[in-house]
Amino acid sequence: IFEAFDELFLMKRGGEEIYAGPLGHHSADLINYYEGIHGVSKIKDGYNPATWMLEVTTIGQEQMLGIDFSDIYKKSELYQRNKALIKEQSQPAPGSTDLYFPTQYSQSSITQCMACLWKQNLSYWRNPPYNAVRFLFTTVIALLFGTIFWDLGGKMSQSQDLFNAMGSMYAAVLFIGIMNCTSVQPVVAVERTVFYRERAAGMYSAFPYAFGQVVIELPYTLAQATVYGVIVYSMIGFEWTAPKFFWYLFFMYFTLLYFTFYGMMAVGLTPNYHIASIVSSAFYAIWNLFSGFIIPRPKVPIWWRWYCWVCPVAWTLYGLVVSQFGDVTTPMEDGTPVKDFIEGYFDFKHSWLGYVATVVVAFAVLFAFLFGFAIMKLNFQKR
Repeated sequence: IFEAFDELFLMKRGGEEIYAGPLGHHSADLINYYEGIHGVSKIKDGYNPATWMLEVTTIGQEQMLGIDFSDIYKKSELYQRNKALIKEQSQPAPGSTDLYFPTQYSQSSITQCMACLWKQNLSYWRNPPYNAVRFLFTTVIALLFGTIFWDLGGKMSQSQDLFNAMGSMYAAVLFIGIMNCTSVQPVVAVERTVFYRERAAGMYSAFPYAFGQVVIELPYTLAQATVYGVIVYSMIGFEWTAPKFFWYLFFMYFTLLYFTFYGMMAVGLTPNYHIASIVSSAFYAIWNLFSGFIIPRPKVPIWWRWYCWVCPVAWTLYGLVVSQFGDVTTPMEDGTPVKDFIEGYFDFKHSWLGYVATVVVAFAVLFAFLFGFAIMKLNFQKR
């Protein structure tokens, strides 16, 4: 293997040069150089030149011979020849121009985005511990909630019936949403480490990586929301109309998306996913408290009510409840129409459904944007 090389650049401990030049046939040039130094033992017949070279240039040999191989090299004809060669090669040829590249990267931004998206597609497809477990957990939770809240979606004669139906929505959002958030964090943390290395090599910029990481989650989350929605919607017994079923899937889809993107954002803003999990866990409790299920927004003290408007889970419950019950005029046992009870107790207005949908989508876009911004502007690589 050693004989396969044409040139050798040899340094001793400390990084000082002690040989830089051709090896020669059967390492003849290297052997002649070191045998020409007074006191260096000759190589034995049939001995490996690479092994001999390392043995005769050790610090112990320098101390025993009272020499410094680095100083000897700098005074040698080989060193002077190398310096002259470097000076000659450093001068541009007459009529030549400096190297110029119109862009920092070899490919366009679109090509980088598509390459990163395909890379993430392969990475996710080869990661069943993440995706398979996510779908399995979603299916189990859907069957569990479906059996616990069996056929409660069509019962609206009492306020407790509405609270039960809302409980299924509230529990699903927190159970599956938090699961998405926590499970994506170690995956993104590993992918970010790869990104640091590949960006340093000039393969692509930060935006294509963030684009691929965000977009690849869209089809997986859509499949997850569809599996959950079909199972739960049919077992709980909500009204089977196309608009209401669409709105249920819509809000579940974008809710799982913003939870997933929130987990990615937390990793992007922190050095590692351990810190990200601690930071994100604090907001789980706050979102739970201000979701509007434990304490309805009208009953929250006025000095804390503002947070209900910036809590994403509160907007999700708003959309799920009004899309299913906000237009129902059927009177309850006390004669109050379901629509009026929802509006009076929770302050949920069916006329706001479009605005609520826009806000839920905006949360997903915001968290995805902050993830991309963190990836582009923050660098937690220690080396």
